[in-house]
Amino acid sequence: MLTLNPTNDSELGLQLAHAHRLWRAVISQTVAPLGLTPPRWTLLVVLRHLGEGATQKQLAEALSIELPSLTRTLCQLEDQGLIERQVREDDRRVREVRFTGEGRRVLSALDARANEARAQLLDGIPPEDRNHLRRMLERIETNACHCLKNG
Repeated sequence: MLTLNPTNDSELGLQLAHAHRLWRAVISQTVAPLGLTPPRWTLLVVLRHLGEGATQKQLAEALSIELPSLTRTLCQLEDQGLIERQVREDDRRVREVRFTGEGRRVLSALDARANEARAQLLDGIPPEDRNHLRRMLERIETNACHCLKNG
């Protein structure tokens, strides 16, 4: 396991990245029995967030990935019977993505398993500390966006 000096600001980014990798590894291990790899479960969660009928372009932008990578994952999810893509009637170039009944069932199971994992990950951290962490992360995100815009 990576050991970092938590009082050194120069290692804060590494610590955030390491915590993120571990968090995702725990969630991925938890949902693997559902036949979901990290790209697949992430796409399902983002589709729910954007709403059924989101376009492939919207999904790629939300996931910060290229369309060919998205298409590969969409094909895998279609093969599993979890999503379907439909050509938009008013613009045949656009494909919308929707859950199948099985996809909604798997998403519900994913939620239950991920909620259990999150509870374990956050064990011993009081709600007020979690809220403080959210605010700090939001500030870091805002600062980073400002740096990128003005950089």
